[in-house]
Amino acid sequence: MSSEGEAAAVKIVVAMDSFKGSLSAREACAAVGQALEGAVESVEVVECPLADGGEGTAEILMEAFGGRRIECMVTGPLAGRRVRAFFAWCPAKKTAVVEMAAASGLTLLSPEERNPLRTTTFGTGELVRAAAAQGAERILMGVGGSATVDGGMGAAAALGWLFRDDGGREVGRLGGGQLMRLETVAKEDEIPLPDIDVLCDVDNPLCGPRGAARVYAPQKGATAEMVEILERGLERLAAIVEEELGVAIADLPGGGAAGGLAAGAVAFMGARLRRGIEAVLDAVEFSKKLAEASMVITGEGRVDEQSFSGKVVSGVIDAARSKGVPVLVVGGTVALPEGLHFPEGVEVISALPAGMSVAQGMQRAGENLREAVRDFFSGQRRVL
Repeated sequence: MSSEGEAAAVKIVVAMDSFKGSLSAREACAAVGQALEGAVESVEVVECPLADGGEGTAEILMEAFGGRRIECMVTGPLAGRRVRAFFAWCPAKKTAVVEMAAASGLTLLSPEERNPLRTTTFGTGELVRAAAAQGAERILMGVGGSATVDGGMGAAAALGWLFRDDGGREVGRLGGGQLMRLETVAKEDEIPLPDIDVLCDVDNPLCGPRGAARVYAPQKGATAEMVEILERGLERLAAIVEEELGVAIADLPGGGAAGGLAAGAVAFMGARLRRGIEAVLDAVEFSKKLAEASMVITGEGRVDEQSFSGKVVSGVIDAARSKGVPVLVVGGTVALPEGLHFPEGVEVISALPAGMSVAQGMQRAGENLREAVRDFFSGQRRVL
């Protein structure tokens, strides 16, 4: 209780995602917290870095559960390359957190090497296998940042599944371009797996106009011709899986995440798909942090329409609105269509100063973020 004449502290929860290429989620939270200390009188800042299954998810969950990194050498995004990757091991929960980007991520390749006909999720399967061998009774798999469109075939191959063409040749670890050659799927080794939750930040299906190939393959280096090859390959994989395993994955919401790894995990690992941000919010007990909060500040490097559908920003807004807490969304940049109506109690600002390029903004992301928050509380920052 505050003493007579002393203002009660204003509690503000800062729940930022990373600003990719500029700030980690923790650094973004710290920048906002620093701004609040000078801009709001008698403020209590609660910093809560977040992720939605992509970059930083393992670190955040490892801190929430208590644990450590376990490093291992696995196959990289290209079949002939080895990389040092890791998973988070949380012994108190007997839970492992695997970030597929650590083994099969786009950032592990140079721009010239990006080719989803050749990239594979085999290394991600090796991480899952290592986590199971560690004694995990539950694996949480974050699937953001992938370099792949192989439908999870590579990861399944690392876990004992055989994918053969019409000549009996094994093609499982050779990339998405091999899906068109696929004839049979069979389980060779019985590798016991724990419960696996795939943390998705999209609801796109495996196949079709909103599927893994048509929407995401171009971001991973695919030409228009490659997109068509990959689409037909994913359709073939889905048909064979349904025929031989009795599992329908073509239209599964979220199955298109990570180039179809999510769908493959359902088919070959018995996984279930979860909205990544909801799993993270549960892990960090976000609802408890909202108690008596006056405001929540969230954001990410680029705020666009996707931010309000399955990402950190949308999850924070949903949680805050359920408690009647207003939300400020701060984007490193903001790219939203004119006339977009935000939910009641939600305000959006851009941290990018007028006249500054995005490249310059990324170089001084922390400073821009601090200035934007200070300006908002002094009434000098325009609300979109």
